[in-house]
Amino acid sequence: MNDRILGIAALLLAAFMTWAGWGIEAPFAYEPVGPRAFPLLLALIIGLCGLRLAYKGGNPVEPNPAGANGRIALMVAFAAGYAFLFQWLGFVIATALMTVFVGRLFGGGWAKCALGGVVMSVFFFVLFDKVLDVVLPGGLLENLV
Repeated sequence: MNDRILGIAALLLAAFMTWAGWGIEAPFAYEPVGPRAFPLLLALIIGLCGLRLAYKGGNPVEPNPAGANGRIALMVAFAAGYAFLFQWLGFVIATALMTVFVGRLFGGGWAKCALGGVVMSVFFFVLFDKVLDVVLPGGLLENLV
């Protein structure tokens, strides 16, 4: 039954994403497909996966191991915090913090998570902002980047 519930929830999410994404329009054409394509494509993929789960679901599922539900809730909280702090902190700091906290959830040590978070956030900032010309928020480091 869990698979079917997840499938129905995915279908509802896909419907909401389609409704919310349908009205997205850029004030000027800067890409051939426009900004509406990404949320609609993502909604299609989520909807197809949800449809499969709702149709084929019902397989017996093992319960989550001890402590997994708490880690899942923390992951959702971290993702929400990342979304809310992304603009203010900027891409580099927000991504580094998110990487450290998620790495710790999966059992990584503080030093490895911190090093990985800093290297990854700087690498992706340079890749997207400087190489691919995708504007990312500088946040607190605006004057340095």
